[in-house]
Amino acid sequence: MADLPREGKLARSPDFTQLIDMASESVGGKILFATDDFFAPAENLIKSDSPRRGDDEYTEFGKWADGWETRRRRAPGHDWCVIKLGVQGTIRGFDVDISYFPGDYAPRISIQAANLEEGKEPEIPQRGVRMGVAATPEELEAVAELRSSDWDLLVPMTELKPEKPASSHNYFPVNSQQKWTHVRLNMFPDGGIARLRVYGVGHKDWTAADPKEPLDLVAMAYGGACVGFSNAHFGHPNKMIGVGPPRSAADGWETARRPDRPPVLELNGDGELLIPGCEWAVFRLAHPGVITQIEVDTTYFKGNSPASCSLDGCILTTQEEEDMIRQKWDLPGHRWKALLPVTQLSPHRSHVLDSLTLELQDVVTHARLTICPDGGVSRLRLKGFPSSICLLRPRDKPMMRFSVKAGFRSNL
Repeated sequence: MADLPREGKLARSPDFTQLIDMASESVGGKILFATDDFFAPAENLIKSDSPRRGDDEYTEFGKWADGWETRRRRAPGHDWCVIKLGVQGTIRGFDVDISYFPGDYAPRISIQAANLEEGKEPEIPQRGVRMGVAATPEELEAVAELRSSDWDLLVPMTELKPEKPASSHNYFPVNSQQKWTHVRLNMFPDGGIARLRVYGVGHKDWTAADPKEPLDLVAMAYGGACVGFSNAHFGHPNKMIGVGPPRSAADGWETARRPDRPPVLELNGDGELLIPGCEWAVFRLAHPGVITQIEVDTTYFKGNSPASCSLDGCILTTQEEEDMIRQKWDLPGHRWKALLPVTQLSPHRSHVLDSLTLELQDVVTHARLTICPDGGVSRLRLKGFPSSICLLRPRDKPMMRFSVKAGFRSNL
């Protein structure tokens, strides 16, 4: 890996916030039930955008709020809601955001979760557009069938701490390898919460996949994750493998400009720019497989797309991956298989390219995207077919523990 920059670190924390928000409305998250929606509905909790301030805005029920806000409770009990995750999988952490709720935030919360079988969810009345109301007797009767008060406790009752009015995040890491489909957010006793982010890694039932249909083997919704990168100054590589099309230039991987670029750019004999260096990101596939099609999307990167890219793959066991993380991905060159040669990229465009492994022979567990010299990529899709080589990573133990290893803050 000659001329590759050193392994990178993020200035942001905690690390799990770089994973997918499994509860977001943008990935199909849904509010199934809430005890009260008087001032603002629980659906605001799962909005994909950040909360905003509304100083002088009022509704017929009181001051407008960009979050879930219940009435001041004057009866026994506490308020809670149930969310069906849009992406089912392993939860790594929560962000309970109380921004812009300085005098109305919920003083304490707890969070529970469950893994419910598909089709076993009771029929709960559709919520529709709500404000100024509490749960009906019919809704309370239906949700009681979930027995959500008995669900696993992932975050015990904890006091929330307001910080800056425009940025009051309360982070809670989760140490669990289980798959979850639903969460219950409890506030004690009432109040407001702007957003609930449920960060994690998706889980897919590969046994139910159509063997004739190629799948995105690196998708975060299926369990793919970035396990190393050289630079992520403006955006983490995990954003490239998110759900759906990119929403803006903020929704992608973007590096800093390389400081070693020459003062004056020149062309070589082939008419190519002479720019030294490159940046890279390594991904663990959601399932070992054969990559047949590669999509590199630079949408929204109009003046800062890379000049070119290439893709390589390798086969690693869980132990070898952990070793590579410690060694900052100094993997011998012969271990990498070329999946895409150096290919020129254009700004603000999706590039769909054939892999070099069209004969369906080269199975890989990891892929490395290299961009030259630097810049931004909004989406990376690695279409292909899963392989039974998954026995390389036994399922009787966690694939990877989420931990922060010395010198590397992106071990997801």
